[in-house]
Amino acid sequence: MLKKTILGLVLIAIILSTVSCSSSNPQSNQPIRAIWIEPQVAGDTVSIPVSEVENNWNIHFNLQTQEGDMDFMAYIVDGETYVRANICPPCRSIGFSLQQSTLVCDTCGTVFDAITGAGIEGACVAYPKAAVAYNLDNGNIIMKSIDLLAAYQDTITLTQPSEATAPSCHSGSDTPTAPSCCSSVDKPRAPSCCGGI
Repeated sequence: MLKKTILGLVLIAIILSTVSCSSSNPQSNQPIRAIWIEPQVAGDTVSIPVSEVENNWNIHFNLQTQEGDMDFMAYIVDGETYVRANICPPCRSIGFSLQQSTLVCDTCGTVFDAITGAGIEGACVAYPKAAVAYNLDNGNIIMKSIDLLAAYQDTITLTQPSEATAPSCHSGSDTPTAPSCCSSVDKPRAPSCCGGI
């Protein structure tokens, strides 16, 4: 009888720990690399399953438009879901890892605040990640194409010097002039010429 009671308590403890671990943000300091998913597009509405974001914490998706391909990300920080443009114009990256409450560019290592999208440090801080407005409906994140386009355009536009200081590898215009080292995809971090960290 004692063995059955102990076994029952152990099973309950395992179940409770599994449930609590699966419902909270990963607490490790390790970056969470994004996975690519396919959005559903119907007219001017774009949707992605909430479950994909909840199960993977950090996802990317591509939207083909008349203006060209545009990439976006969705991720969870502190229980809140965020959708943002997924591009780092100077280094041409379309990948960001989620590390606690920051986004880290997979190419140049620039760090952005995951909650506000603002640049924190690195070569590309002058290109904050603009948020996309969305609604939740039937287990999906629903976005309008016009809101996605606006966030993408806001992200690729260089912020004014009073808002963020452009690093030396930028010309100060809306067109980035990153050195060739920033376009390297075979290095996890860009060398010091790009302000790599």
